Amino acid sequence: MLAGAPIGQAGDVSPRLRQALEGADVVAAEDTRRLRRLASELGADITGRVVSYYDANEAGRARELVEALKDGRTVVVITDAGMPGVSDPGYRLTRLAVEAGITVTALPGPSAVTTALAVSGLASDRFCFEGFPPRKQGERSRRLSALAEEERTMVFFESPHRLAESLEAMAAAFGADRPAAVCRELTKTYEEVRRGGLAELAEWAAGGVKGEITVVVAGYAAPEGEADMDELIAEVERLTAAGTPRKQAIADTAKTAGIPKRELYDAVHRRSATP
Repeated sequence: MLAGAPIGQAGDVSPRLRQALEGADVVAAEDTRRLRRLASELGADITGRVVSYYDANEAGRARELVEALKDGRTVVVITDAGMPGVSDPGYRLTRLAVEAGITVTALPGPSAVTTALAVSGLASDRFCFEGFPPRKQGERSRRLSALAEEERTMVFFESPHRLAESLEAMAAAFGADRPAAVCRELTKTYEEVRRGGLAELAEWAAGGVKGEITVVVAGYAAPEGEADMDELIAEVERLTAAGTPRKQAIADTAKTAGIPKRELYDAVHRRSATP
């Protein structure tokens, strides 16, 4: 069982978590000391075996846990906060268990991803979770540039000491005024939600930020009054006739018009397929 842990307040979890911890033959915890504190707060008496299950030992420990499951034992996986497998250990064990034909269940709990999305004030009908941006500047810039035309609201995790530079990189890739929200210490005593444009938020974060951070960024929206699609297709045809590769012609025209490349590509493809 994958058990969702509280992201701040122990009282946010359901009574089922206490029951699951008490009834498990094995509890695999990202941090065994934090598990013991949580169990104390919940009044749970863990009688099963407690083992560590974190990034460094996940691969080997997952195989060990699958063997325990094959032997008919009940295994509960719990991380420091939120749902196992969401930027936390859990995915490898789930995959191995599924491959072995073992039933995998989840005990839902609080999630920083959906909590931040809900309080951000940004569109929540369509969103994507992008985890932690790459640490290296070049890799981060490439990843964010690839998301520049993502139309869904994006949710990121980030460490407090890298927040300012990540927000600066997002401002460069998405635009300084792209609406965003930085959600800090969600559900905890010093919870804070700071909203604004990416450049504004980067300037604020440069002064130093502490705590667990979730960043929500608005998706791409084509500017109003964009050029007529027929005119854009004609421009692509003109560039192509002049020797520019079609892929490059579409990319250049879309960038100038401020629309997603995929939108223009589909329009050009439909036009060329029409008899």
